[in-house]
Amino acid sequence: MRVSFFAILGLFLSAIAYADTSRVEAEVDKTQVMVDEAIRLTVTAYGDPRRDAFDSSALLDDFVVGRTSASNRTSLIQGKRSQSTSWTTPLFPRKEGTFTIPSFNIEGKQTQPITVEVVAVPDASDGSQPARDYYLTTEVDNASGYVNQQILYTLKLFLSTDIERGSLTPPELKKGIVRQLGEDERSVDLVNGRRYQIIERKYAIIPQRSGELTIRGPVFTGEVLAPDTNQRFGFFNRTQTINRLGADISVNVKAKPDNVSGDWLPSERVELHEEWPQNSEFVVGEPITRTLTLTATGVVEEQLPELDVRYPPGFKTYPDQSRSATVDRDNQLIAQRVESMAVIPTSPGKIVLPEVTVPWFNLKTQEIAYATIPARSIMVEPASNSPRANNPTVAPEQPVSDTTSPQNTVDSATGETSQKMTLLTWFLGGFCIFLLAVLVIVVTHYRRKLHHFEHNKAPRRLPEPQAEKIAFKALRQAVSEKDIVATQSGLRQWMTHLFEGMPPSRAADNALTAPLQPFVDQMLESAYGNGHTEWDNQSMLATLKQVRENWSTQYNTNSRGLPDLYARKPAITK
Repeated sequence: MRVSFFAILGLFLSAIAYADTSRVEAEVDKTQVMVDEAIRLTVTAYGDPRRDAFDSSALLDDFVVGRTSASNRTSLIQGKRSQSTSWTTPLFPRKEGTFTIPSFNIEGKQTQPITVEVVAVPDASDGSQPARDYYLTTEVDNASGYVNQQILYTLKLFLSTDIERGSLTPPELKKGIVRQLGEDERSVDLVNGRRYQIIERKYAIIPQRSGELTIRGPVFTGEVLAPDTNQRFGFFNRTQTINRLGADISVNVKAKPDNVSGDWLPSERVELHEEWPQNSEFVVGEPITRTLTLTATGVVEEQLPELDVRYPPGFKTYPDQSRSATVDRDNQLIAQRVESMAVIPTSPGKIVLPEVTVPWFNLKTQEIAYATIPARSIMVEPASNSPRANNPTVAPEQPVSDTTSPQNTVDSATGETSQKMTLLTWFLGGFCIFLLAVLVIVVTHYRRKLHHFEHNKAPRRLPEPQAEKIAFKALRQAVSEKDIVATQSGLRQWMTHLFEGMPPSRAADNALTAPLQPFVDQMLESAYGNGHTEWDNQSMLATLKQVRENWSTQYNTNSRGLPDLYARKPAITK
């Protein structure tokens, strides 16, 4: 009996819920628009429907759908209470033609379809058509470039009257990076005899895959005074919303040339510099900081490769965390990567530092170029306490004459006493020199043992598990989302934690991470190749998990004092 009561109550409440929506209507502010104008769609449900009952996803095929706003209205007429909910959405046509806004279902009630006509924007340059009050123009500096090459995108907003407020969305490109360059530029100009305020904004767009791509135009939304506003009541001026859509632009993005292997860095200018402390001398055991700076135009910092810096056996290196940044100047992105490391010579003599080379693709000459720090020879001096630098010698003692001349008793006693004092002085001096030499030998031996113990016998510092866990989580998310830029950056960050801040240049350079290299190559080929390669990110996720498990096993083993997981390959001196 009790179950039946609740079942009947549920059916009753459901009936009331649907009965709350008595009817629904759909309307547009105009049925004929130009291709860059917005249609304002309003759907009204009479009753008390849910606020999320309206779904605009059916409009995405033919329109750019703006943000939907919902409002409720309650009225009381002759003691009878009524409610309604309205959803208002701006729609921007994607192209010219005749389109149908479909029927919407709001809690069992249907709206009627609406047909709209979209026409081209008339050419007002010859004066045959009236000038428009507001419009957007878009253009690019290069409609045919390479993957990862910067495209300069310029939009201009023309306003013939003042606006109360406004907003401008950026252009959109799937599988691409969009960054605004500098601040807006404002100017005033006459266009077809009409005065306009012009707002100009520039963007750097970097496509990350090849093929025929479409840059979606920006959307301007503004509030302007309504034409029938009564200016005598300034505090209550009515406004109306205007919307304009920038034209889409198609670009042809070429894959990287077949003769280019490894890192792909297209740019007009790439520079590589090194910096040493002023008046620096190379002495065994004394650290010197070497700073390398890679700068490239038309790219972001995520595109800069890691520097493959190798040192001969006579050095120990301790790299700092690299620093990267991207700025813009003169309508161009400038990315920079700074790598610093402490360099400690371990043996004296002449040592050759190998050259450092970064290959890049010169967009001006359409050829592969190289940014290079040439090889250099340095002379390492021995430490000040080494035998070669500190080799004291004692002059041979002069024979002491034992002959005496006949003198009186006083002179003889005085000479004998003076001779004894001289012998004692030489004895004490020699003994002090002997003690000093023994002390130097003991201290030198102790310092060498201490240095050997600290650098060769002490267990290596293990990475912090929490930092590695955070880096791995970010990498896993980037791979899951097929975010190529985030995956490259995340992989470098994670490998930095695995190898104590000294990661290999490529995953293949270490046996632990080598299984990841085929997936990295596949990822880069899918992004920068001819578009025929598919990145199997799911298999890469599984391999990442296995590599991490192997690392965890070796991590726990190394904590008990076994050798390092990774050691740099010896450099080849030239």
